[in-house]
Amino acid sequence: MKMETARVTNPQGLHARSAATIVKLATLFESSIELKNGAKVANAKNIMALLLLEASKGTQLTVCTDGIDEAQALAQMIRLIEDNFGETSTPSP
Repeated sequence: MKMETARVTNPQGLHARSAATIVKLATLFESSIELKNGAKVANAKNIMALLLLEASKGTQLTVCTDGIDEAQALAQMIRLIEDNFGETSTPSP
């Protein structure tokens, strides 16, 4: 199992479109991928679970991966979170 933390910098936080982007990425991997916001835990392949994390801008998300491709899954998921979920909006001050 591998684990790393990333801060949500997207001005809208983790919303429906960004959650869909996470699911799309997560399904490319065989490993299990979980995102944690405090005591809340979500399977990264489940859009509703991701939305229930209530991760607004500034939230620290912990990404946990476990499986055959866990290192690649972790690296790409962290990169996606740090890159505003692939959205081009600029962070607000």
